[in-house]
Amino acid sequence: MGDGKMTSGSGTDKHESMVGHSFAIEFQGVQFAFVNEVTGLKAEMDVIEQKSVMANNGRPFIIKHPGKNKAGEITITRGLTKDDAFTNWMKQAQSGDKKAKKNGKIHIMAPDLSKIRSYEIIQGWPKSLEIGSLKAGDTSVLTEKIVVTYEEMKPL
Repeated sequence: MGDGKMTSGSGTDKHESMVGHSFAIEFQGVQFAFVNEVTGLKAEMDVIEQKSVMANNGRPFIIKHPGKNKAGEITITRGLTKDDAFTNWMKQAQSGDKKAKKNGKIHIMAPDLSKIRSYEIIQGWPKSLEIGSLKAGDTSVLTEKIVVTYEEMKPL
């Protein structure tokens, strides 16, 4: 690029910023349909600080090293439908079923629906399920939101 022209987010140039409106989510083969938002997608590590002093002058210095991966959480929001994947997964976790911990993938798609980036969620399980506000006479879309806590998130 470098020519100063604005582009459409089509993803045809590797330096072009992508538009975040096309993505897919699956946990161990189960696709989550009608998702309209994913937040909290973050890979983070601990930092190990090694404090030392110089041998020749006694001056202190710090060397930082990568530590272990940190756990995290993502929030997935979608319109409430008859699809009960969120509810069933929450029930499975609440019952103490160890199979509720699942690996998942989030794919970010280009406008032509080709995958441009993917992230793996390792050992995720639902920590909470929230239904949007119920209001008499309201005509807005009713949503359900699930917070998935996970042991690790890594780019693929």
